[in-house]
Amino acid sequence: MPKSSTLQSSTRLLAISLVIYTAALATLTAFAQTDSKLQIPETDDGLPGAGPINRTESFKKLWLERRSKWATRKQQDEGSLVFLGDSITQGWGDDISGAFPGVKVANRGISGDTSRGVLIRLKDDVIALKPAGVILLIGTNDLAHKAEPETIAGNVKRILDELKKHDSKMPIILCQVMPSSTTKTRPADKIKEINKLYAEAVKGDPQVTFIETYTLFANKEGDAKPEEFPDLLHPNKAGYTKWAAAIRPILATLGFVETEPDNFKLEPGYESLFNGRDLTGWGFRDQKTLEKKESFDGKTASSDDRYVAKNGRLIVTTPSEGRKIAQIWTTREFPKNFTLKLEFRATPNADSGVFIRKPQLQCRDYVVAGPPQYSKPGYKPQDWNELVVVVKDGAARCTCNGEVLEDAWGGPPGAKLPETGPIGLEGDRGQMEYRRIRIQEQ
Repeated sequence: MPKSSTLQSSTRLLAISLVIYTAALATLTAFAQTDSKLQIPETDDGLPGAGPINRTESFKKLWLERRSKWATRKQQDEGSLVFLGDSITQGWGDDISGAFPGVKVANRGISGDTSRGVLIRLKDDVIALKPAGVILLIGTNDLAHKAEPETIAGNVKRILDELKKHDSKMPIILCQVMPSSTTKTRPADKIKEINKLYAEAVKGDPQVTFIETYTLFANKEGDAKPEEFPDLLHPNKAGYTKWAAAIRPILATLGFVETEPDNFKLEPGYESLFNGRDLTGWGFRDQKTLEKKESFDGKTASSDDRYVAKNGRLIVTTPSEGRKIAQIWTTREFPKNFTLKLEFRATPNADSGVFIRKPQLQCRDYVVAGPPQYSKPGYKPQDWNELVVVVKDGAARCTCNGEVLEDAWGGPPGAKLPETGPIGLEGDRGQMEYRRIRIQEQ
């Protein structure tokens, strides 16, 4: 081979090698930069928020491992419902234990993380996914690092502000910090104060639904129950099942689950008071005189958006004010004897009511909101319960899943009902849902 050809070949090989080396160097540099970006910053200088950042060696390793894995899944996880938090969230698993079939989920929990840690990684781990919604539970580890409730709540407020800034319509569910124990440096009084500050931070904010996951799990001393939190910090399978049940009604209202119409068939002799599609037959009345004020025929929501018809459910939504009493009424009145049947489902600590002609029957999450006599085995928390009201000659007999609830009336025992009047549904605190509302007049 001529020397010139050999020289040209060598030159080409050198050029190719140089290109390969340059590309490899660029890739390594990019990986190094990504790795550096995903690591916990060595100091607090310039970082958002306040309070502790977990910098133990084991946590720094876990933080980098999980965030590096997520960095490779951004496109795959885009548009997910994101669960965001610490070990309690991480412990649910990547698929959230299959608790919400058909929902695209992304678990962004890191064991040992703090509220400030979440704030630092929020943009890359959550906002970059353009999430369909976010469920946030954070704050318990801050207490173990001696942070004060005001500091923790301040970080959570910044997390919420960043999420809302990214998407002003994206639904956010904020869970109360769950109970633990003084032995875990997480005393009940501190957790209660955090949750109080969380409630104040989101009061009046319709984008954030605040859900009472403290009351759901706390014992009478305010600590975690060992049968659901064996180590007094992390839920077991039973605890996760209860947490999923508490969230599910909210996700149904937001359109993530239970998206099919209810195919319930009326019994012979009954007529439906709610068609499952809209609020036809319902409206607002004057709370004192019960004079008709507004009709919602053909509308899927009341004028204040408190009452919503969706897939067979008449939903009394969680008030952003924390507590707000209002009623919706049938446009018809019922002077005859009748049997009213319906089913209701309550979020934790929810309080609502069914009005019969005018007097109220309490309809609650009876386990945590109702009087002790209603904490019966027959009641199914965060699930559907059947209410039957039999009105005869001015008296009413009421049962929940077959158990008598006569003492739940707001009026004095033995009081007679008005001769006629509408049927109403009240909203107070939490979310209440009603379905299969039907009546048989006699």
